This record gives sequence, structure tokens and C-alpha cells, in this order.
Amino acid sequence: ETEPLTSKKDVSDCNKGDDCKENGLLVRNPKSALRLVEDGNKVHPSQGDKGEAAQISNGYSGVQSSVPCNGMGELMELEDRETWSKKIDFLLSVIGYAVDLGNVWRFPYICYQNGGGAFLIPYTIMAIFGGIPLFYMELALGQYHRNGCISIWRKICPIFKGIGFAICIIDLYVASYYNTIMAWAFYYLVSSFTAELPWTSCTNAWNTDNCTNYFSKDNVSWSPHSISPAEEFYTRQVLQVHRSNGLDDLGGISWQLTLCLLLIFTIVYFSIWKGVKTSGKVVWVTATFPYIILFILLVRGATLPGAWRGVVYYLKPDWQKLLATEVWVDAAAQIFFSLGPGFGVLLAYASYNKFHNNCYQDALVTSTVNCATSFVSGFVIFTVLGYMAEMRNEDVSEVAKDTGPSLLFITYAEAIANMPASTFFAIIFFLMLLTLGLDSTFAGLEGVITAVLDEFPHVWSKRRELFVLGLIIICFLGSLATLTFGGAYVVKLFEEYATGPAVLTVVFLEAVAVAWFYGINQFCNDVKEMLGFTPGWYWRICWVAISPIFLLFVTCSFLSNPPELRLFDYHYPYWTTVVGYCIGTSSIICIPIYMVYRLIITPGTLKERILKSITPETATEIPFGDIRMNAV
Repeated sequence: ETEPLTSKKDVSDCNKGDDCKENGLLVRNPKSALRLVEDGNKVHPSQGDKGEAAQISNGYSGVQSSVPCNGMGELMELEDRETWSKKIDFLLSVIGYAVDLGNVWRFPYICYQNGGGAFLIPYTIMAIFGGIPLFYMELALGQYHRNGCISIWRKICPIFKGIGFAICIIDLYVASYYNTIMAWAFYYLVSSFTAELPWTSCTNAWNTDNCTNYFSKDNVSWSPHSISPAEEFYTRQVLQVHRSNGLDDLGGISWQLTLCLLLIFTIVYFSIWKGVKTSGKVVWVTATFPYIILFILLVRGATLPGAWRGVVYYLKPDWQKLLATEVWVDAAAQIFFSLGPGFGVLLAYASYNKFHNNCYQDALVTSTVNCATSFVSGFVIFTVLGYMAEMRNEDVSEVAKDTGPSLLFITYAEAIANMPASTFFAIIFFLMLLTLGLDSTFAGLEGVITAVLDEFPHVWSKRRELFVLGLIIICFLGSLATLTFGGAYVVKLFEEYATGPAVLTVVFLEAVAVAWFYGINQFCNDVKEMLGFTPGWYWRICWVAISPIFLLFVTCSFLSNPPELRLFDYHYPYWTTVVGYCIGTSSIICIPIYMVYRLIITPGTLKERILKSITPETATEIPFGDIRMNAV
């Protein structure tokens, strides 16, 4: 029997301070009517049995949960959570987040450095047993519990709530330097609207006597002291690092880069201020445009003289490399940072899905697209590097010494400048870099926004636009150090230390909390409740053992052998390593601090406090008898 609650007599007495009577399931139909489904003859399912419970539609996540009672025999309406307008909006947003600037510069470099085609073996193994299971886990958690990275821990394991705060701090660190790289790309884009690109000649005000343009028609010899016009444009005009002595003397702020960054943050604000319904439309451009440009650049690169030399260098397998531990560490780190679990983004994006959306299929599709994009980007980059080697009459290994952003802003920019129709290719290339970076920024900030709005709905739920504006201002002010003449040194420091080990630690603890504290059986029952099938033994083994070991392996390798930082001719002093570790620790310190705080405020003996702190709380604020709400 199912009776609509259309009058007060349909509900048992509900006096102020008392629970409303009767065991039952609360159902919310599309018209938001509330019904009570009598279930007096059945034992109510425990959390471990939720996978067997009947499905009901109310738009909210189901652990043991409740509905507010206003003291007058009426049920108070619960507000619907925003959802994606279309499934494709979600897929494009996740692909846009996962496919970023690192796919274009980091994967090709790591691939040829670690054995070329042989590197694809450890890369694929690490993706299958580490990256994709973690990616799937975060999508399933976000979709089931429908919360951001802070409040979701109330429903999983409350003592680990500090993970959510750590994630938000890491996201802010990323926003403080990642967008500066886009500001560099924007500067290049503006500079490209000329008949002759400014990094093609040595006659500009910023050039030095060492500037050598070996693409000129004159017979110019390349010496060890030679510097290409593209490198001088990047270092002396865009970054102006020659006006800084290092991290202890950053110099003034570049007003040109400041204007570029201000414009980028303005675009970001008006793309995400209204929520996923607006950002889901923007990614139709920012997520698809790079693939069009990559295809154009791939075709162009393949037709350049010497392109085959670059492809051979990129893919020629060095099987001996597979015996080196660092190759496997690099493969694990690359797939992890490429797919991007641990930044709160997958939790946030999946929380706006419909409850029965097939997130398993989504995880496989988006992770496959991401890995394939990295592989194809290698051809785009190395066909051009082969062309450069042909023009310089050097080996590809000499041309491919640049890493990170320098690979794009020096080597690739120089090659484009000496192609026919160079202005056109420069414009579309730097537009591609901008769009690659923009949707990753949308995602990172949405992770913070969703987390804070879900944790403090009474404060910010009706003031999203104001909160997003405040967040953008904070990120812009936090970026000022990266806009100085020595800002490139700050970007390098943050990239290596502020995010790497911190995110690895966060995801390791997240995997342990879900698999061992929340329980792998409980998690698999949640997945079955959403998708109608239980994850197989392969996924269970990965979540319980292989993925945490994978993360621990990468983290320990990083900590035991920290990278020696060097940028251009500047070698980072020892104290910068200490500063880097302090920056990284400043985020993950939230986790033990919250654990201690949680144990202090929880009443009872130490054993009782621990048990209460690792037991999921109710899904909503006020208990309402034995009502259980399932999310659909």
C-alpha cells in the first residue's frame, strides 16, 4: 500500500522534539510530492544490506538518513540537487579536466626519456591496476553520496574529513600557478597577430649578441653559446627572468602578464559562476577544440622534412629501461597525474549525475580517451622535433632537451614560426593551449566550490556567484608571486612540491578509508544499488590492495629521491627544497589535525570515540525515525 501524504492525518503525530512514527521509505515523485511507504512487516535493511533494498526516488543520497519535521505534522521539502543538462556535458567536462597541458608536454618527454615504445608497457600496466580503478572509485563515490570532497566523509568515515580540507588547499595551490602558464600562452597568442612572429628574428630590443637565427637564409653556424630567438623571446620578453636573481630576489611584477591573467580569470568566472549547467556548455568548445587543432598539427607535422626522425626517436624501444625502477615510478606518476584523482574534481562532477548513471562506463571511456590523447600528442610534438633536428643538422636528443613548458614555448613555437603560414599555426596552437588549460581550471575550482557549498549550505547555497567571485579574487592574489620577473621559478617550485607528494598522500588515505574503514563490501553494494551489478573481483583487489600499494610505491619513491630543481641556468638552492616540503605539508597537515579534533569533541571513552569517528553519520541533519532515503 502506498498512500499520498496529502493531509496531516496521513502522518502520525509529529510533535516538536519527537520522531515521526512508523518504519518506512520516503518517496519523492517528480512533482515533489512526499509519500510514506508502509513497511511494517519487514526488518529495515542495515547499511551492509543496502544493495538489496528497493530503489526509490527522492534525489538524495542514501545512508541512514532523515527528513526535517516542522513540529506541525508536516514534512519539510528538501531541495533538489542540480544535475547536468545532458550526459555529454558531464563526459566532456571530465575529459576536459583530465586532458590538460601535461598531456601535450609531459607524456611525450617522459616517454622518450624512459625507453620510447618500451615505456608503453609499464604505462599500460600502471593504468590498468592503479589509475583507472582510482578514477572509477572517485566517480562512484561522488555519484552515490552526491556531495563534495568535504561533506562526503560524514557518509563514509568522518574521522578522515580532513582529507576534504587538504584537497581544497591543494586546489588553491594549483590555481595559483597553473593559470599563470595559461597567461604565458595568452601573451603568445596576442603576440601572434602579426605578419612576422616576434620570435623569428634577432633584431628586437630584447635580443642579445648570442641570438642566432639558424633558419635565416644566411649561412649561420650554431655554436654552444648560441641562443635561438624563440628562447630569448620566452625568457627575456615574456618571463623577463634576466631581471630576477632567483627565488630570493623575484623582482617586480610584469604588468603584461598580470593583464593576461586577469582576463583569464574573468573568463573562468563567467564560465562557472552559475554552476555545472553553464560550465557544461562552455566545455563543448574548450574540450573539443583541442582535438581539432591536434589533428591539424599532426597532419602538418607529418609532412615536414625530417619528421620521421622524431617519430623514430619517440617510439624506438629501449627494452633495458624496463629493468630500471625509475621507469616504473615515472609511469605510475604520469598515469596518476594525467587522470587526476585526488583533486576533488571527480567527486564534484559525479555528484551532479543522475543516480543510475553508468559511471563504470564513463570511467572506462574518459580514461581511455585521456591515455590515447597523450599518445597522439607525442606524434604532434616529435614530428616537429624531428623537423627541428633536420634544420639544425643535430641529433633529435639535442633538440629535445627542453622539458615542461619550455618544450611548448621555445621548441615548438620556434618550429611553428618557420613553417609556411606560421601566423595561422601559431594562433591555433596557442588557442589550443588556452582551451586545454581552461577546462582544467573550471574543474579544479568547481571541486572547491562544490565542497564548500555542500559543507556550508546555510551560508553559501544561495550566494554561489558571490562565493565564486571571492574564490577567483583569492586565486588571483595568490598568483601574484608567479607574475614577478622570477615567477617562473615559483611555478616550478609549486609544480614539483606543492601538489605532487601531497596529492599522492591524499589519494592513498582516501583509498584506505574507503576500502578498509567504510568497507569494500559496503562500497560494492553502493555501486550495485546505482548500476544494478556488483564490481568484480578485479576491481575489489585493486581497491583493497593494488591501488594503495601503487600509491605508496610512488610516494615513497618521490620522498626518497626528491627532484633536483633547475630552470634555465638557475640551480635551486637547498633551502628551496625545505620550503617546497613545507608548502606540500601545509595541506596534508589538515588530516591529522582534524583526526585529533574529532576525537577530542566526540564524547565517551577512547574506544567509543574511535568507533564513533569511523562510523558513517546520518545523511541529513535531523533524525526521522527509521526512514531510509535512496538517491535516484
